Amino acid sequence: MSTGSVASESARKKPGEDSRGASSQPEDPQKNNLVLFDTTLRDGEQREGVNLNIEDKLRIARRLDELGVDYIEGGFPASNERDRELFERLAAEGLKNSTLAAFGMTRRKNLAAADDEGLHALAVCAAPVIVLVGKSSVSQVELILETNVEENLAMIGESVEFLRLQGKRVFFDAEHYFDAWLEDPKYALQALEAAWLAGAEYLVLCDTNGGMLPHQIYEACQDTLAALKGSAAISSYAEGHPERAVPALGIHCHNDSGCAVANSMEAVRAGVIHVQGTVNGYGERVGNADLLTILVNLQLKLGYQLVSDEQLAGLTDLSHYVAETMNITPDPHHPFVGTNAFAHKGGMHSSAVLRYKPAYEHIQPEKIGNFSHIVVSELAGRAALASKAAELNVSLPEDPDSLAELLAGVKEREANGYSYEVADASLALLLARRSNELVECFELESFRVITERQADGRTNSEATVKLWVNGQRFVATGEGNGPVNALDAALRLAITANYPETESFELSDYKVRVLDDSTGTGAVTRVVIETRDIDSTRSWGTVGVSENIIEASWDALVDAITYGLLTSSRE
Repeated sequence: MSTGSVASESARKKPGEDSRGASSQPEDPQKNNLVLFDTTLRDGEQREGVNLNIEDKLRIARRLDELGVDYIEGGFPASNERDRELFERLAAEGLKNSTLAAFGMTRRKNLAAADDEGLHALAVCAAPVIVLVGKSSVSQVELILETNVEENLAMIGESVEFLRLQGKRVFFDAEHYFDAWLEDPKYALQALEAAWLAGAEYLVLCDTNGGMLPHQIYEACQDTLAALKGSAAISSYAEGHPERAVPALGIHCHNDSGCAVANSMEAVRAGVIHVQGTVNGYGERVGNADLLTILVNLQLKLGYQLVSDEQLAGLTDLSHYVAETMNITPDPHHPFVGTNAFAHKGGMHSSAVLRYKPAYEHIQPEKIGNFSHIVVSELAGRAALASKAAELNVSLPEDPDSLAELLAGVKEREANGYSYEVADASLALLLARRSNELVECFELESFRVITERQADGRTNSEATVKLWVNGQRFVATGEGNGPVNALDAALRLAITANYPETESFELSDYKVRVLDDSTGTGAVTRVVIETRDIDSTRSWGTVGVSENIIEASWDALVDAITYGLLTSSRE
């Protein structure tokens, strides 16, 4: 891309709509230029306890692409084979709305950029955009890199230039920028100048320690932009590159002071046009700026047209989907997307909100895919259930008493630990069963699982299932590397003759969560299974809950096979 790539960013259009999917553009030109950069798959994964496999990452990336964020940072290909594969697979299948970005570091000290293995890995990866992180703080350069400030500037400039010559677009993350601004603002600016003059598209100011306050962020961003506009080096450079006369700034905040969202908003107010964050604010220590909260505030509060109304309405579902995929309990009190974000208990608030919702709801929750509900009433619950049933192509009883009973059953299961955020297939089957619309594909008589550990350390599992299929009794035994794998094998053996479609069903993910750690190994556990059809692009999630992990797994497994058979018969 030419050096005019920043100026052309706002002109990039998504298929079938304008550059933001909006019916009209705001008058402020900055609102046409602002871009959203998601780093959930890289920075968000650094949250303690999170470890995403390749399929997890692919699923989250696809959902982010559906949301319409401008950039998705997939990971660190220089040090991770999984991330290299992610870039290749996403590049092969293509993204509709987003551009893929890879993360890496500037060259090592005292080494030519062309000889740096990390830069070479970035140059050959499938991501068109490279985010290079470099030091902007004198103390970091001297104490962490153990080199001098001149060498660090060369590391920044030469690394950006090398990747540009390899045909990559480059964004520069100025690590610890705000600490550097307080320590030595002159050098902090020199680090930014080195990246800009070498061809970086965005200069991203990073509050790496997360310790800054909103007024400090605003002042530093405003002063930085003014200083860069007045930079003699950039002014001289701009004579030959007028389209790059005004450097484009980005913001990347961590939440250690609890101000990451506010800091990001203040940075935008100061003139920053590139905002980085993660879904739900996931990240190392206490997390990153929550990109979803920032998006809603910018679009619904300040009038930025960042995604379409339809995409915005998927925000709550995306938030919960990412949480469940990361095996994190969604925070019910999370801003905007929490299940209790628009909940009202009995008394004055509930009475008022029934008469005039804006009294206690600062936005319309439906705009972000959430809904308001009064804790003492089931009205909102019924509406949500009806909406979900329509989405899943399941009819609900018209009789109010039957509908209330169905809703009570769903709520009871949720109270007992079931979560349908990533288990729509189980919810569809539950609604169909409660509505007497489901004809079961098979009926369980019994199952048994034996796990044997041998003297050489190998562990084998064997499962036997006894089923009734179309009036016939089948007994099958399967082996696997674990009890769930063995049960899956035995179940398929028992029903394949009647349902050959199951041969294309593949268990792609399996997650277990302890719901009540107070009872130790006797705790209730939730099992979530992701299944895909290898003959198509279909995938679906199912859930089981029990004090017995094998029973929970069996219930999720039966739902997975049943849903797959029923939906394949529709096609």
